[in-house]
Amino acid sequence: MLTYLIQRFGQALLTVAAMATLVFLGVYAIADPIDVLAAPDATPDERAAISQRLGLDRPLWMQFATFVWRALHGDLGRSFVYNEPAFTVILQRLPATLELAFTALFIAVAIGLPLGLWAGLRAEKPTDKAIMGGSILAFSLPNFWQGLMLVLIFSVTLGWLPAGGRGETVRVLGLDLGFLTLDGLRHLILPAMNLALFKLAVVIRLSRAGTREAMLQDYVRFARAKGLRPARIVGVHVLKNILLPVVTVIGLEFGSMIAFAVVTETVFAWPGIGKLLIDSINRLDRPVIVAYLMLTVCLFVLINFVIDLIYAALDPRVRLAEANT
Repeated sequence: MLTYLIQRFGQALLTVAAMATLVFLGVYAIADPIDVLAAPDATPDERAAISQRLGLDRPLWMQFATFVWRALHGDLGRSFVYNEPAFTVILQRLPATLELAFTALFIAVAIGLPLGLWAGLRAEKPTDKAIMGGSILAFSLPNFWQGLMLVLIFSVTLGWLPAGGRGETVRVLGLDLGFLTLDGLRHLILPAMNLALFKLAVVIRLSRAGTREAMLQDYVRFARAKGLRPARIVGVHVLKNILLPVVTVIGLEFGSMIAFAVVTETVFAWPGIGKLLIDSINRLDRPVIVAYLMLTVCLFVLINFVIDLIYAALDPRVRLAEANT
């Protein structure tokens, strides 16, 4: 197990180093932030002073070396716009996005897994066709259109839920949380549903396919021959074996919920890091863009690392195969 952990940790470090290089070069090699940050009537001397203050007058390789040195010490640069550490600016918005992503993930798993199991156990029945039809709609409809329809139906027409914002929050352990207040919970439902719909369809289809495959396996037939109750067969033998692909996809999709909730946060004016990214791109705030992308890379690497560990825990053959390579 230790060899497996070391291999995975080394791969994770190499991935982060490679992506840090690509992210920095991709962001710092385009456009000139001075065009956005300086006043339209700024003189050349004033533009040069701003460039020097932000370190943009140095060669690109020197800026990259400075970035690497600071990154190794936990500093991803200072925001051109907010004049604060870029990582701090992101951390101020991160709790809102995490709250949204965790709620969406809970909705996707809590609804998608039972529906997928139900559809797989009753394949080709009307219930199965209805569930699969709904999952196809969730797959095919654009995310922003789903969000607009949710606002139109539940906010504009019915008036049940607010159309945007985060609502009232309470501070717990230094974090502003909205789901602990009734007003915050009402503001959270629509954006969380919007973010969860695509993931919900993925979980349904994966769990349905896994259930249909598992029900044909010999261990399920053997369990039936032993006279085990259907609920025990599904709960112990089927559910455990369909969890591997579901855990993998859920892990990756959770990363995408955090990193790419830009559309949902924009539609519902949710004050998370997705909206911060859009604002930073418009203002060419390079340190914040790089910090956001590096956070995204590290997040996906960490999630993959955790998934690998869960894989090894759920299926010892994975651990043994990696150890023998």
